Amino acid sequence: MAARILVVEDEPAIQELIAYSMRQAGHAVFLARSAEEAMDIINDALPDLLLLDWMLPGMSGVDFARMLRRASRTKTIPIIMLTARVEETDKLIGLEIGADDYITKPFSPRELVARVKVILRRVSGDATAEVIRVGNVSLDRTQYEVQVGKRVVILTPTEFEIMATLMSQPNRIFSRHQLLNAAHGVAFESYERAIDSHIRNLRHKLEPDELIFTVHGVGYKFEA
Repeated sequence: MAARILVVEDEPAIQELIAYSMRQAGHAVFLARSAEEAMDIINDALPDLLLLDWMLPGMSGVDFARMLRRASRTKTIPIIMLTARVEETDKLIGLEIGADDYITKPFSPRELVARVKVILRRVSGDATAEVIRVGNVSLDRTQYEVQVGKRVVILTPTEFEIMATLMSQPNRIFSRHQLLNAAHGVAFESYERAIDSHIRNLRHKLEPDELIFTVHGVGYKFEA
């Protein structure tokens, strides 16, 4: 599926490698070397996906991602963070600000293309179209929307897939590994604890409703 990919990366060699890989995969690529340049592009037309470097001149990639997630127009743009930072705390920060995925440098261009493909497939609705209803909560894949009562809850693509998995079998306990596979669909160098950050973000967005419960030592379940 062809998409508009915005690459925000200040290192020319890495930026060109990513751009070449994305173009080879059939995507239209737009390039920026700073958050400010990226914002100009976004103001002109929303990209389908953002590949965002953590360390940028001026505003950091993390702060830029936070800003995008706070604005109604940009809060659902899928974001993949690109960084040389490999510490677990850094990965958690990336996920907690709402990034859909996190890939460390150096990375395989084929792996990056695969991850982009998975997220775009989810956003496009290539997954089975359906509406799941549990209590007063509904999840509509055709509209890519979650409602609690009459309240619409805006989720990132990764959060949406985790929610869909949990709602598909209410009261069933899903392990972190199962939720990780459901969210990403491909194997990559991540860790199951990353799911905790996504769950924390989901709970915050679902407040004041308490819908996702922790089963200590096992995983999570959905109750409505």
